[in-house]
Amino acid sequence: MSESQGSEGTTQRLPVIEQAPAQEPPAPEPTYEPAYGPPPSGQDGDQGRFWSARRVPAGIVAILVLAVAGVFLYDIAAVRANRPAMSWRRELARQLAERPLDDTWVLVGAGVAAALGVWLIVLAATPGLRSVLPMRRTQIDVRAGLYREAAALVLRDRAMEVAGVQSVRVRMRRSRADVYAASHFRELDDVRADLDTTLTDAIRGLGLSREPALTVHVRRPGRKG
Repeated sequence: MSESQGSEGTTQRLPVIEQAPAQEPPAPEPTYEPAYGPPPSGQDGDQGRFWSARRVPAGIVAILVLAVAGVFLYDIAAVRANRPAMSWRRELARQLAERPLDDTWVLVGAGVAAALGVWLIVLAATPGLRSVLPMRRTQIDVRAGLYREAAALVLRDRAMEVAGVQSVRVRMRRSRADVYAASHFRELDDVRADLDTTLTDAIRGLGLSREPALTVHVRRPGRKG
């Protein structure tokens, strides 16, 4: 009989394929968003003006009220101390008692008092700070403003980059920007078209809450002498 040749009882290690450690995903590259652009969703891009502290009018009115109240308190205290009242108060009381309501000085005094009251009401009801242009809000808790002089300076510098422009004068308002340029060469229509394009982009780049309307005036420089 033939004896089958079996394999020896030795065990061989099978090759093991080690799994490479999982690599961390690459960090996303930082994205840079423009500082100014369309407002984020759910936010209003049109912001109102900044409110002034009104320190000067409030200080003037406080000083005047304090002075008048102090004088009247002193005179009343003097009368209570059995001393004669001040001559100006006696004269004022007599004039108020004797003069009719249609007297010229009464009307003038009433007009001045009414004008002062209207002025104070206007100061209290309006925001003020007309020299600061509100900028578009890109963060909920951050508000920014740009002075008109700075905005006009930016527009003037951008306008001077246009070929053919010799001098520029910019009058910046809250709702309109008037640009007066003098061109010493090139056709005026070409210079005006380039100024319209350049300054429109410059106004958009300012990031204002309400972009002012642009008006461009181009002329030849005046003759010397």
